[in-house]
Amino acid sequence: MIPIRDAVRSSHFPIVNVLIIVLNVLAFLWQLAQGPHLEQTFFLFGIVPARYSNPDISAHFTAIQQVLPFLTSMFLHGGIFHILGNMWFLYIFGDNIEDRIGHFRYLVFYFLCGITAGLVHLFTNWGSEIPTIGASGAIAGVMGGYVFLFPRARVLTLIPIFFFFQFIEIPAFIFLGYWLLIQIFSASLSRGDVGGVAWWAHIGGFVVGLVFVKIFEKLPRTGLNNGFRRYTERRTTPRIQKISTLFLPEELDVQGVINVTPKEARHGARKLISIPHGSRKRTLFVTVPPGVEDGTRLRLKGLGQADSDGNRGDLFLRVQISGQ
Repeated sequence: MIPIRDAVRSSHFPIVNVLIIVLNVLAFLWQLAQGPHLEQTFFLFGIVPARYSNPDISAHFTAIQQVLPFLTSMFLHGGIFHILGNMWFLYIFGDNIEDRIGHFRYLVFYFLCGITAGLVHLFTNWGSEIPTIGASGAIAGVMGGYVFLFPRARVLTLIPIFFFFQFIEIPAFIFLGYWLLIQIFSASLSRGDVGGVAWWAHIGGFVVGLVFVKIFEKLPRTGLNNGFRRYTERRTTPRIQKISTLFLPEELDVQGVINVTPKEARHGARKLISIPHGSRKRTLFVTVPPGVEDGTRLRLKGLGQADSDGNRGDLFLRVQISGQ
């Protein structure tokens, strides 16, 4: 299953999440420049359990060199598909965690999940001489935090069935729960002395994310964080909005809600909405006039229900201004 997007839109621009993705891409480009020294780079900056379990090997490294891989390994990847998969999952799930707990706390949360995942891998593969790299342990923590905070959020998922592809919206707790079960099943079949995926790091990161996100959400926000969030607050709602409609059987008129920000309410906006139309969806543009107030109803003539005589009601969209 491949996630395409989630239905929860963050109210602030995820600047920390984007920065982490950019740093990972830059680190990957740096890897490509290493050429024949790439394997040495992985052994130096990746987590190699034997460096800690074998005194003869650990004697060749300083304390800083032993600690550093728990950070640097999170920015190294084994190939283009490795980094693309990791960054895509981080892009989809990370912005909502950052939006909920705050930018600076999200940065600490991310690194704590990654470091803890690295420690779990170290102790579950004690003695392995294979370097472990990748951001997946930290991203697993993000996914664990997501399923705790947004268990019923819908995740649009691409499911390949033989030569056919099906798009299905799945609740987050089912999508991420299935992902966790795959990790547990794979970990139970894997051996720590051979190369492959660090399954236990994924599991450890996920569990730690579940715990840490609850703690971080309870911590009081600082004035610095609140001040920074004012600059990252999104000024517009999504250009395309899916409208859920309500109607009474005895009435032809249909009701719905369109979301706008205070800025859009002051200056006006133009949105592309998708509404149910029989068994299909209908898309159309809606103009929100400048100076609109919260609760104002916009009338779209002739877009309601139709009766047997051909009479058709109207669609009324109630304007909902975020934060009010």
